[in-house]
Amino acid sequence: MTVIFSKKCEVGLQSVLYLSFQENGKVFNALEISEKVKQPKEFVSKMLQILALKGIVGSKKGKNGGFFMAKDPRLVRLIDIVVAIDGMDIFNNCVLGFEGCGTSKPCPVHDKWGVLRDEAFQMLNRETLADLREKSKEKILSLI
Repeated sequence: MTVIFSKKCEVGLQSVLYLSFQENGKVFNALEISEKVKQPKEFVSKMLQILALKGIVGSKKGKNGGFFMAKDPRLVRLIDIVVAIDGMDIFNNCVLGFEGCGTSKPCPVHDKWGVLRDEAFQMLNRETLADLREKSKEKILSLI
């Protein structure tokens, strides 16, 4: 179970990370990617379609179609992927779901969550897909 990201976002991050290890421009179909990241093909395909609309991955239609990295992994910040799939709600809304939660009317965890939320946002904004790729090389190479 994740604390911050939706399952959709996890699948998107894993799929793009997998693609980032591949030869530049090489196309992989959703089934190939889904088998490697051990997620349902339809789920992987949908997340990659969302990321293709944002220009992070590219897609090619047809018999030999599939997905590929559209941007250099050094230019893709993790926040770009998170926002494309999950949006900014986790960084703007109350973690407990209370309406009107803010500095003037904080929920019981507002201040503590605010620190964690800000640190998470800064890390995602700072780290690129290339950084994550380097740090998770062994894990991803075990999938290939």
